[in-house]
Amino acid sequence: MPTVTWARVDPARRAAVIEAAEAEFGAHGFSNGSLNVIARRAGVAKGSLFQYFADKRDLFAFITDAGSQRVRSYMEERIRELDPSRPFFEFLTDLLDTWVAYYADHPLDRSLHAAASLEVDTEARVSVRNVVDRHYLEVLRPLVRDAHARGDLRADSDTDALLSLLLMIFPHMALAPYVRGLDPVLGLDDPSPEQPALAVRRLVAVLADAFASEKPAQLTEEVKR
Repeated sequence: MPTVTWARVDPARRAAVIEAAEAEFGAHGFSNGSLNVIARRAGVAKGSLFQYFADKRDLFAFITDAGSQRVRSYMEERIRELDPSRPFFEFLTDLLDTWVAYYADHPLDRSLHAAASLEVDTEARVSVRNVVDRHYLEVLRPLVRDAHARGDLRADSDTDALLSLLLMIFPHMALAPYVRGLDPVLGLDDPSPEQPALAVRRLVAVLADAFASEKPAQLTEEVKR
């Protein structure tokens, strides 16, 4: 995370560094992202970056966290609008639809999510996935807990397993409709406009079969159609 020096930097310069780092890591990921390019675009000396952050990986984690915070703030507002107290799998369907639409409309956040999810450097991937997964779990865990408490999930449901599956589905649906080669099975490798919504309903139906106290009839009919 940033050094004390970073907090003292002029806000305009901080914004320039963040913008340059988001563009570079979003386009090239951590391994191929260049600190030289970031410094040049931000209008700072490369050495200044090491006054602001411990190393390149620290900067990558910071940028990932900032992007995740941005997405999280948006989605938490949508969660309140969607009413998470209604039947869980109906709510989850609408939440995933909103999630897919967000990444369609925000290519920078999509590229940063891809950079964090697909990074080949193990240490860098672990450091940023820890950041991203923390945001996911802090939002999703209370939703699953509340659904279990009100009886939307079977009493004997393994809620940790459900959370683990959601941690696979949400990143997948953020990227697969827009990054070719991630999902040739559900028609997301080269999707038609309606295909992501159909994929969401198929995935949620599988979760409902496994975890719902009673499978929502509406979901069943939607998947059949």
